[in-house]
Amino acid sequence: MNTAAGGAMGLHHVAYATRDLEATHRFYEDLMGFPLVHAEQAERPHPDGGPTGHIKHVFYDIGDGECIAFFFIQNMGEQSDYSTDLSATVGLPVWVNHVAVRATPEQQEAARERMAAADIEPLMEVDHGWCHSLYFVDPNGIMVELCRDTTGIQPDPAEALEVMRSPIPADATA
Repeated sequence: MNTAAGGAMGLHHVAYATRDLEATHRFYEDLMGFPLVHAEQAERPHPDGGPTGHIKHVFYDIGDGECIAFFFIQNMGEQSDYSTDLSATVGLPVWVNHVAVRATPEQQEAARERMAAADIEPLMEVDHGWCHSLYFVDPNGIMVELCRDTTGIQPDPAEALEVMRSPIPADATA
């Protein structure tokens, strides 16, 4: 399906910010079941000449060598009140900006059980017709979707382009 020069490319990693490495670690390794596979730490000069900055970058394997990663930073030019969520702070519902991870029914249920044992309930569960999704919000305010294909996406580029370009009905706008 991918027509990029050289063939299909996969996701290497996607990176987000965290203010709490321990809570993030517990969520992703202990509850989601994604093993911590790499971590690095570095000092960097502050971009504005202030105190030396510190970076920790941790990687969790989500399958097939693809990772979700997190930065923990100090004195790197960040605002003191920065937010780690992807949607709420920019005025969007939590489900808009999220990460979806491929899962089997067994993986969904195992994650659900681990989360329930930690008193974490799914944000929602949705049967999209082509996949069944179980959603949780991580300690950083990032929604994580465990996505189990049912029929899967049936590629139809012409229809997809038509839907993408079709106008939203006038009565649906604010």
